[in-house]
Amino acid sequence: MKQLFDDVSFKCSKLITKDYSTSFSLAVYMLAPSIRDAIYSIYGFVRFADEIVDSFHGFDKESLINDFETDYYKAYHSGISLNPILNSFQQTVKQYNISDDLIQAFLKSMKMDLIKLDYNSKAEYEEYIYGSADVVGLMCLKVFVAGKEHKYEELKSEAMRLGSAFQKVNFLRDLKDDNLILNRNYFPGVDLNSFDENAKRMIINEINEDFKIAYQGIVKLPIEAKFGVYTAYVYYKKLLKKLENTPCKEIGNTRIRVSNYTKATLLAQSFVTYKLRLVQ
Repeated sequence: MKQLFDDVSFKCSKLITKDYSTSFSLAVYMLAPSIRDAIYSIYGFVRFADEIVDSFHGFDKESLINDFETDYYKAYHSGISLNPILNSFQQTVKQYNISDDLIQAFLKSMKMDLIKLDYNSKAEYEEYIYGSADVVGLMCLKVFVAGKEHKYEELKSEAMRLGSAFQKVNFLRDLKDDNLILNRNYFPGVDLNSFDENAKRMIINEINEDFKIAYQGIVKLPIEAKFGVYTAYVYYKKLLKKLENTPCKEIGNTRIRVSNYTKATLLAQSFVTYKLRLVQ
């Protein structure tokens, strides 16, 4: 029965989300049940593509990402894939009218990670962030607003700023791996080998401005999505604060994390804030 296979496909996307990101999984769980599967499917798709370019060392990454793209479009046009991640994602794309330009922009940024190590201008930096993060936020927004185009356009710019903020926090958190293992530097004008407090402060100020604008969109989200997105926002704000309080040398030598206990505390605090209607 096709429905059983589809159910299993979405469960696979959920498993990918839970195993790869406890924080994102927690945020998704705070969404309304009616939209969780769709967000899991988006995460599964972008996570697999990201894993190909970041983790599958010793394999032909270019062939893998090209095959992944080809297999997605086969799934989209045929309505099925034996890859459960692609099978669930193509259904979400169709159900919520996710435009192909978002998917193409995402895949373009993933492919850039195979050939580009340094981002020397703000334009290059912003193009990469748009494809790797902003469009993921826009895919999720399509789900949050149930495909309603007028609401999507109203919240589009704030959703992009939230995606940018999350990605820049990830860049700062992953400085060690990006620099020492992958030899990448996403921050234009910043020498990671002499990373100092001034450079860190500049990046953090930029991220805080993204968060400030993004919050204006969070409060306008439909009730089904607001608490889940707010939970993710609070978590990333906490992670940014921890990075701000961590010496530059330590950021360059270790991956900064938020403990599970702190995550639970943040969730409780977020719930109280939300229920008191302070998220507005």
